[in-house]
Amino acid sequence: MRPERTDGTSGGGLLVPMAWMYAEYIADELLRTGDLMEPSTLEYRAGRDALALTIFLSDGAAADALRATRMDELRLLTAYGTAWRGWVCERLDVLTAAQVPEDGRGGPDPDLALARVAWRWLEETELLAADLDAIGPPPWEPVAEEQPWEAAQVWTPAWQLGLPLGHLAIHLY
Repeated sequence: MRPERTDGTSGGGLLVPMAWMYAEYIADELLRTGDLMEPSTLEYRAGRDALALTIFLSDGAAADALRATRMDELRLLTAYGTAWRGWVCERLDVLTAAQVPEDGRGGPDPDLALARVAWRWLEETELLAADLDAIGPPPWEPVAEEQPWEAAQVWTPAWQLGLPLGHLAIHLY
């Protein structure tokens, strides 16, 4: 592990992505505390990655993520109807632009690299989930025909499952 130094004399060792690893640890603890699903599922991974991205990209240190005020901020960022996807893309772009110094001698940030990998997985991986729009009309409306539960499923990007799972885990914490 290379110590964090700004004078360029750190020996050229491997950078350890501590900020990302800590954000991922906090997200994992939130999900495990909520006991919403088995940690071995893809849905759990989607929730962990969505929460870790939210923690990593939100302003402030990850160490403060479990404070009440930070939990309120995380709750707002992960709420249904928020523009979370756009916020993630914007924050990743800002951090990427800030990482390249004017002299061009900066190395890649390992935390940002792992955050980008997590985002790519969340965006490109599709999971089979219940299609809440297709479950049926409200009970006061006549039903034309019954749909079996299996027919009311749709492939959806992993972040669309992970974000509500993370939001629920924050509420349960």
